[in-house]
Amino acid sequence: MTSTTTELSLDEIFNLAKAALINNGANEENADAVATTVTNAERDGSVSHGLFRIPGYVKALQSNKVDGSAKPEIEEVTPTIFRCDAHNGFAPLAHKHGLQKLIQAAQAFGIAGLAIQRCHHFAALWPEVEAISDEGLVGLTSVSYTPAVAPSGGTTALYGTNPMAFSWPRPGKNPIVFDMATASMAKGEIQIAARDGHAVPLGTGLSASGELTTDAAEIDKGVLLPFGGHKGSVIALMIELLSGPLVGETFSYESKERDNGDGGPVQGGQFILAMSPKILSGKDTSKQTEDFLEKYKSIDGVRVPGARRHNNRKDTGPRQVNTALIETVSNLGS
Repeated sequence: MTSTTTELSLDEIFNLAKAALINNGANEENADAVATTVTNAERDGSVSHGLFRIPGYVKALQSNKVDGSAKPEIEEVTPTIFRCDAHNGFAPLAHKHGLQKLIQAAQAFGIAGLAIQRCHHFAALWPEVEAISDEGLVGLTSVSYTPAVAPSGGTTALYGTNPMAFSWPRPGKNPIVFDMATASMAKGEIQIAARDGHAVPLGTGLSASGELTTDAAEIDKGVLLPFGGHKGSVIALMIELLSGPLVGETFSYESKERDNGDGGPVQGGQFILAMSPKILSGKDTSKQTEDFLEKYKSIDGVRVPGARRHNNRKDTGPRQVNTALIETVSNLGS
């Protein structure tokens, strides 16, 4: 099965996303923040977190699960710890309000943490950590979601896909950035593969009857598996703890229990950490980093994490977007 695509400029993608959000109850500030996040995902080639997510955002607005006029509040708990109450709004606006305070504190004190509560995160994680590293800091973040992944050895979903993202600054250059699910594959990638009829690698997940399969549609009805067996499983466990009780929020199963099942992003928490390599090490480590990367890049077949996204970003031209998706989002905006 081959899906039909249509060319859209980045401005057209932004306007399409924003119109759908405003037409369904988001105010200007919330719609702008989410549409920017969605457009940047399309720009960088992260299509599973681009326009593909807009119908889910809209479902959460239509059911009143998400407050489209939410205004996040930031509490300075200590000079280096911040707590953000997103007031049941979308995460991109919470980031807009909270990241700058986090960055300023880490630049002053060496390390700072941000706990986001009552937010609805439905996007990639790299935008948050990349913003941190653009200011010369190391970034680390994680979120949980709803059960979709079975712990290693099991067949029952308990973990969310539980992504984490990390970034390392490179003054004058794009940072090192990785953003990955602890599941063998991100849920959005499974859904796109199912939509387009593409097979996925054996070991990605189990069917509803508990059998290994390469059929993405069957896995979508069943469970995903963690990457790397027990190793990925324990990292997923760590993320459940970091993104739940550490920041005063829920485990994935608790998030599902209180959700209304509308298909939109659930309420949950996010853990974000910013660190200053200069303050922690007591010196400028940028040359040491670049020397390491030269050795790294000299190995045939490797690339710096994040390089593909940064390379895609250089192209400011139109993007190919699934035609049926365009029609769906257009209808939501009219």
